[in-house]
Amino acid sequence: MDTRPKILLLDDDPDLLELYRELLSRLPSKPEVHTATSGARALALLETEPFRLLISDLKMPKMDGLQVLSIVRRKYPQLRTVVLTSVTDEQFRSRVYALGIDLFWQKPASETEINLFLECLESLLEREPEEGGFRGIQSKSLVDIIQLECLAQNSTTLRITNGPLTGKIWILNGELVDATTEDLTGEAAFKNILAWKAGTFETLPPDPTRQRTILKSYNALLLETVQALDESRVTDTTTPGVQTALSLPLLTQFEGMEFVLLLKPGGEKNYEARGLENPQPISRWARQALEGFRSLGDKVKVGTLQQVVCLGPQRQVALAPHGENDVCAGWSHTLSADQIRDMMKKLLTLWAF
Repeated sequence: MDTRPKILLLDDDPDLLELYRELLSRLPSKPEVHTATSGARALALLETEPFRLLISDLKMPKMDGLQVLSIVRRKYPQLRTVVLTSVTDEQFRSRVYALGIDLFWQKPASETEINLFLECLESLLEREPEEGGFRGIQSKSLVDIIQLECLAQNSTTLRITNGPLTGKIWILNGELVDATTEDLTGEAAFKNILAWKAGTFETLPPDPTRQRTILKSYNALLLETVQALDESRVTDTTTPGVQTALSLPLLTQFEGMEFVLLLKPGGEKNYEARGLENPQPISRWARQALEGFRSLGDKVKVGTLQQVVCLGPQRQVALAPHGENDVCAGWSHTLSADQIRDMMKKLLTLWAF
């Protein structure tokens, strides 16, 4: 019996379908790949085959990708879904994720991007269908959902349901305004809601008149909440790859920090992280980047690597050695390189390993 996972590729360009089919043949799971050039054909195939993953373009004639994905989310809630598109608009990306998509990916343009894309797909294929998450954005945590809304500077009200529990989070122009659940309000309610591991959520119209009770930035409050949740969990500190509580100073004092990753010797899976839903791809990239810069430094004989700052349109990333370990930290794209360098020095000074 063939137990290989089945993938359905949807794109109106036959040449691209063949290219993607060839790329997917590199996946370790060796999936069985089917293709469709129209939304109607894709839906017909989904009726007859038990697919694990749907990869869809967005811009197609007659029935576009958004229409297909809306139908798929209702009819096949356990099906993993990926958007592969050339659309780069951040607000559009946020709307796509709100449909319940697992992954939104711009069409890869380099070998590095292709390899990272394939790693993400393999990770999706490895997940069991019953794994937790918040329906509406499958397998995403509330941290992801809130970050998407705030990054896009949206105004919305999120209603979250977890069994008999119900909570609301108000967002206005990308800022957290208020939260309520049971008898709690403000920051206390927000932290309580984020402790829920699964449930359902829906987006309601924004309320511009809502009185603000949460005064911290969303980055600061998310990091503080995630840190508290990490420290409350009992984890296996001997198993490689298991995330353990980091001996960090309170991260909320670093305005603009979005995540932090500690890379330890002993292989790419030996790390600790906060603020990341899936740290492994970033851990792998950071190790490769640091190795490359160290090698370059040795060749040109410029001395020991001190720090690397990478600037991007959505996020800045800084890399730095510290003792026997390496540190990778994500920062808001609004910070300058000089500001990040100063913040990294402060982080490394306060961080006791």
